[in-house]
Amino acid sequence: MTTPPVVALSSGSVRGTTEDGVRRFLGIPYAAPPFGAGRFREPRPAEAWSGIRDAVAFGPTAPQLPYAGAIGELLGSVRIEGDDILTANVWAPENADRAPVMLWIHGGALERGTAALPLYDGSAFARAGIVFVSINYRLGSEGFSVLDGAPRNLGLRDAAAALAWVHAEISAFGGDPARITAMGESAGGAIVAGLLARPDSRALIAGAIIESGPLEAQPAAKAGRVTAQLAKRLGITPDRDAFSAVAPEQLLDARREQAAGSSPLGGAPGFQFAIDPDSLPDSPHEVLGGIDTPLLIGSNTDEYRLWFAPEALAGISPLKLLLARLVLRIPRRAASAYRAAFPGAGTGELFGQLATDIMLRAPLTRVARARTAPTHVYEFAWPSPVRDLRAAHALELGFVFDRLDDAEAQRLAGTKAPRALAAEMHAAWISFVTTGDPGWPAYGAQRLTRVFDTESSTVPQRRTAGLDLLPSR
Repeated sequence: MTTPPVVALSSGSVRGTTEDGVRRFLGIPYAAPPFGAGRFREPRPAEAWSGIRDAVAFGPTAPQLPYAGAIGELLGSVRIEGDDILTANVWAPENADRAPVMLWIHGGALERGTAALPLYDGSAFARAGIVFVSINYRLGSEGFSVLDGAPRNLGLRDAAAALAWVHAEISAFGGDPARITAMGESAGGAIVAGLLARPDSRALIAGAIIESGPLEAQPAAKAGRVTAQLAKRLGITPDRDAFSAVAPEQLLDARREQAAGSSPLGGAPGFQFAIDPDSLPDSPHEVLGGIDTPLLIGSNTDEYRLWFAPEALAGISPLKLLLARLVLRIPRRAASAYRAAFPGAGTGELFGQLATDIMLRAPLTRVARARTAPTHVYEFAWPSPVRDLRAAHALELGFVFDRLDDAEAQRLAGTKAPRALAAEMHAAWISFVTTGDPGWPAYGAQRLTRVFDTESSTVPQRRTAGLDLLPSR
């Protein structure tokens, strides 16, 4: 019988498990529980413990609501009770020594998600020689409220504390603190961008992977709209004392009521980063172009098809598209270029593509064009047969993690997704983490982009005629 591995950390020793040459340690506190006196405060160091702490189960999940409606049938959730939500999980090769490190940050619109989803199991990366770390962070009102008397961007501050913890402790697991690649998808990608925009965190990151991540932070007044509306609904003032007096579950109930009936076309505002001199002095999209951190960044062709049900797309009339174009300041020439690029698309599909590109593809393109540091761009284009999702938001995750047999991946991709494509993408991500090169040329003047599909190819970036005409948000 294999003796369970024990690792000594600065806060105490942890006992994990070993399977197939991979050591796994789950639920390790990187910061103290952010409740009680620590609620709506900056993350504090985890308390030390005596003896050996078992690290064999994921830590509690941050307070959150499960996905609702059709999206809830496609994206799963895990709920684990408890206050000790600021934890990290480590998968390490059994004999790792100065191995490269991947820090994974989950998505979920800054108000959902957890590292405990089986899809995010790091074993495949560990078997490839990488020390894989995943983390939880504060979500929703607990993590991204804009409150008088409280620090802003607490969830981002949590991620920065987790990154500092990884840098300080990862050598005990056989990882090299000088070779940390931060990787995130959707809101997790936004957090990676936010870490890169902070000089203190950026200094600890050797490379970064941003999958479908929004890159723009907002002025505090705009980012705080969701908080102000919640405060009004609860009949309280938007400050730390008032929000601290409301239980997390009550805040979630108010958020559920606030978001009821909303859609991506309008309704309740969502949580966003606030530009803040202490935690995020500049919006990431203004910083990423000028830094020298190697970057792998991309998006999915049809991101919007996760957010818009087919019937919602069918209900978007030419008049609604025109109004949206005027509100978003989309030039007529850009709209014409999109019609030419998608000749068979309906009005709803054109709106979806414009929404995708304004939020994700145009900002990442502007960043890639501004950079002189190593920059590799991809587009995930494989069309899922499930619910006409096509290459929707989050679909690529099952391929990147090479876990197409996972139930979470199959909700989006079905049971017959191309395994060769998963092997290809997984290998490319491993190559970037270990060498800085995913296997295709850098973006550069030719705007070369890896298009992942049943037959992948490296081509000049597609649909740039309209893309380059889109305004920033």
